[in-house]
Amino acid sequence: MPTKIKFGTDGWRSGIANEYTFENLRRCSQGFASYLKSLNTSNKKVVVGYDKRFLSENFAAAAAQVLAANGFQVYLTDRATPTPVISFAVVERNAIGAINITASHNPPTDNGFKVRNDKGGAIAPEGLKKIESLIPDDANDVQSMDFQAAFDSKAIEYFDPSAAYIQNIKKLIDLQPIKDAGLKILVDPMWGNGAGWFPTLLAGGKTTVEEINNVRNPLFPNMRRPEPIPPNVDVGLNEVQKGNYDVLLINDGDADRFGLGDEKGNFINQLQVYGLLGYYLLEVRGMRGPIVKTLSTTTMLNKLGKKYNVPVYETGVGFKYVAPKMVETDAIIGGEESGGFAFKGNVPERDGILAGLYILDLIVKLKKKPSELIDLLFNVVGAHYYDRIDKRFTGDKQDKIDRIKANKPENVAGLKVTDFSDSDGFKFSFEDGGWLLIRFSGTEPLIRVYCETTHSDKVQAILDKGLEIAGLKR
Repeated sequence: MPTKIKFGTDGWRSGIANEYTFENLRRCSQGFASYLKSLNTSNKKVVVGYDKRFLSENFAAAAAQVLAANGFQVYLTDRATPTPVISFAVVERNAIGAINITASHNPPTDNGFKVRNDKGGAIAPEGLKKIESLIPDDANDVQSMDFQAAFDSKAIEYFDPSAAYIQNIKKLIDLQPIKDAGLKILVDPMWGNGAGWFPTLLAGGKTTVEEINNVRNPLFPNMRRPEPIPPNVDVGLNEVQKGNYDVLLINDGDADRFGLGDEKGNFINQLQVYGLLGYYLLEVRGMRGPIVKTLSTTTMLNKLGKKYNVPVYETGVGFKYVAPKMVETDAIIGGEESGGFAFKGNVPERDGILAGLYILDLIVKLKKKPSELIDLLFNVVGAHYYDRIDKRFTGDKQDKIDRIKANKPENVAGLKVTDFSDSDGFKFSFEDGGWLLIRFSGTEPLIRVYCETTHSDKVQAILDKGLEIAGLKR
């Protein structure tokens, strides 16, 4: 029985040597090749990149062999490359799309398969469903060719995408003031693709950049997974305290997500980061245009939208929803709860490198420490508090869904429920502008319970109520 390959919020991910095998990877690549052919375009150029996980470069080569056998011209990155750089290369090379071999922030036992469209952004849900439908059940239906033969015939070509990406970064932001500011920056690339990028971009001035966890190690030591949230970031936060750094910049394994630590070694959560980035673009840069946010991220963006008279669009969770909406509305920023942010002038793709540079520019422009920036943000939109619990469950998923639908409370932790939505998960909105969201993982028996509120003393009670509604306990 062949493995049924299903795309989640951002591609296909699975355990290496379990479902994630070379055979299944080739089947998936064939499905994508068939999808690209169905677009009926003369464009035959495709970018393939990869991260630093176990065998990623080999999986990338296998995907390239399938694309080449299907008549595509493949540009294969010459090294492990950040996801935003791979996505930008699609546009720079005028390619029809990309395959990116990465499991992003997943545990070290996993690898993954992301696909991107001709704009370098995530493919919309209907496109992903079509790719799934075109994945052959039988490996004998996969076309592939010898790598050396493909390389010799120039069907596969190695390339370095970094120069074009850096050139675009320099169009979006003047790096010299950051270089001249004399900041002491610590970077944690989480053993992944972001290693070396901030030191390279910010070299040649008074600012110093030091890195930890910056070599390839597919085991991701000292963290559960390369996801830029606690407790995975605790080593970096402790180093900030010991080394008297001004700021901690964190990227996940493929450098599309961004995390932030302040000068005191405190974590600044990803909703607060999104608020800061929105404030930076609107107030400091004076930009105007729509904002796109998922339903699981901060209502601080809605308040900023009202203050600066710009529309705010809410989507389902995942950049397969955010990216198309950004393109449709010509948004200045799009983001999600997981710490992924995309920006106008770049590609509609999460970019943990550019997000970090924008935060540094905010620090320099306003001459404020990271903790002071949070105080400033809260002075503008009010204090907001956030937390999340991921809880495994047993039993039938539909039973859990039915239970949640049947247990819709009128108030949560003393806050009146003013709205309910089940468009993507189950979201309860409160009178204070806060919310509770219960969502099921698309790939494992996991329920995620998130909340945001203006009451710091109600966060844990809201999360507990969310678990109770789903029939779970801490």
